[in-house]
Amino acid sequence: MTTKSAKDLVAEASRAVETLSAEEALARLGQPDTVFVDVREGEELSKTGKIAAAVHVPRGFLEFQADPSSPTHRAELGGGKKLLLYCGSGNRSALAAKTLMDMGIGPVAHVAGGFSALEKAGGPVERM
Repeated sequence: MTTKSAKDLVAEASRAVETLSAEEALARLGQPDTVFVDVREGEELSKTGKIAAAVHVPRGFLEFQADPSSPTHRAELGGGKKLLLYCGSGNRSALAAKTLMDMGIGPVAHVAGGFSALEKAGGPVERM
């Protein structure tokens, strides 16, 4: 028997991290102090594309690519820029943003509604 469900973990993460609407996030698109991070799997990007200029870091690799001491570190995930994470619907990105906060990496936020909300709000999509 689980003591916390996935839904519980997402709710906790959502309370702990900053959540932006798609419109609020898109207002930051292209700003030099902001990096959009797509944490979906590669197959998802193949089907839908990603927000133009977003960095793709699959959720399963996030901790390693965010950690400056890791051999797979991605420089785009450091330098004090605001990291705006999104996934398909907003659940994985909430968990991912919380993880980055726990690692001391930030500032971070996640996008409510994920990629579909960003696309619906007029976000520029780059097809893969």
